[in-house]
Amino acid sequence: MLKYFLDPAYPSFKIKNLRGYFTTIYIIKGFIGAFVLSLFIYLDYFGVDKSLFLKITTTISALCSFYLILSQKKEVLLWNGIFVGVLWFYWIGFSFRYYDLAFMIPLMLLFVSLAYGVMFWIIGLFRPIIRAILFALISFVHPLNYNWFIPEASLLDSFFGVEKWQFFAILLSISIFITLKVKWRYVALLGILLAINPNPNHKLPLPKQSIYLSALNTPQDLKWEDSYRDKSIDINLAIINDAIDKKYDIVLLSESAFALFLNQEPYIMQILKDLSHKISIVTGGLYYDGKDSYNSTYYIIDGEVQIANKVVLVPFGEEIPLPKFISTFINKIVYDGAEDYIAAENPTEVDIHGEVFRNAICYEATREELFVGDPKFMLAISNNAWFTPSIEPTLQKLLLRYFSRVHNTVIYHSATMGENALIRGD
Repeated sequence: MLKYFLDPAYPSFKIKNLRGYFTTIYIIKGFIGAFVLSLFIYLDYFGVDKSLFLKITTTISALCSFYLILSQKKEVLLWNGIFVGVLWFYWIGFSFRYYDLAFMIPLMLLFVSLAYGVMFWIIGLFRPIIRAILFALISFVHPLNYNWFIPEASLLDSFFGVEKWQFFAILLSISIFITLKVKWRYVALLGILLAINPNPNHKLPLPKQSIYLSALNTPQDLKWEDSYRDKSIDINLAIINDAIDKKYDIVLLSESAFALFLNQEPYIMQILKDLSHKISIVTGGLYYDGKDSYNSTYYIIDGEVQIANKVVLVPFGEEIPLPKFISTFINKIVYDGAEDYIAAENPTEVDIHGEVFRNAICYEATREELFVGDPKFMLAISNNAWFTPSIEPTLQKLLLRYFSRVHNTVIYHSATMGENALIRGD
């Protein structure tokens, strides 16, 4: 039975000729497949707007990438996955710069690219229809709890929708096209028509409150310096006062805008409480409960404070997703003995004068767990200074657009050294 599903050109899981994987044409084809699958990220990064040209380009590139994945040899798919790891995630180790561990950057990239290479290679062992099923499910595979490879996001600015069923309909149609005899091929492509998005410009309704998105450009190497602390606080207070002067209802500051354990600073907290009678303040800051540390959002409304702790922590940034004895060793060697942050059990929702907002902090704003129940509104805060300059803020914004569209959630996103955005399903 298994032989039916496996590629007949490769009826065994054994690698019989390792040298064959380094054939130049396989490497080139693998790069081309990865390039067209990654093109939507770089078009956005370089500022190509939502024009007809963008729609046509992303539609063609997405269809070509899917066709190549479903039709190429497993040797090609190995390289396809490796280059996807590079083009999507070359920035993933950049945070090591701030721990004097820059030598880890290429090692992290090697690990990530090989991981995706192996996943693509496994997909390449099977016939096109099974490949379609596996590739449609790949966004559910989270290596070390990391989920930013969502290939259907490549359809965001195309003529197609981004729902899972639409993505699967496209993949299945292409796989049938590859499999069937010539005279039946074009009948198979009718399935692609089902995936066309009939209402691509639908915009979700906004909350009644006006929300001010702060613009912080604090470099990561300055953010936590004691010498910069007072200046950082002054900048934050100036932003809040500017939002008050402009008559906004809510001001949204980015992740750890206050780079300190804010609940341990009664003087600063009192200033914020006083200002909160003029405007609702939502800001990032650390929280310490006397035992554990949390990455948190502070909601300061009419003099009252509500804490929303992060639910999904960043792998290797806020927690080590490995057994305790290994994570303790890594924290001791890499992070000077620091402990992992503690995660909240459930997402927090906060009522701000009659509107309910789901809280999200950086990475978790691109996780399904935060969209359970399809929240109407979300306030998301990030610190992209860890990874700039790179495509990381662009990829994050694209994924926020993806989740906004799938879950019909309006997202207000405030980011340090990233792109602030109001995302409303478009």
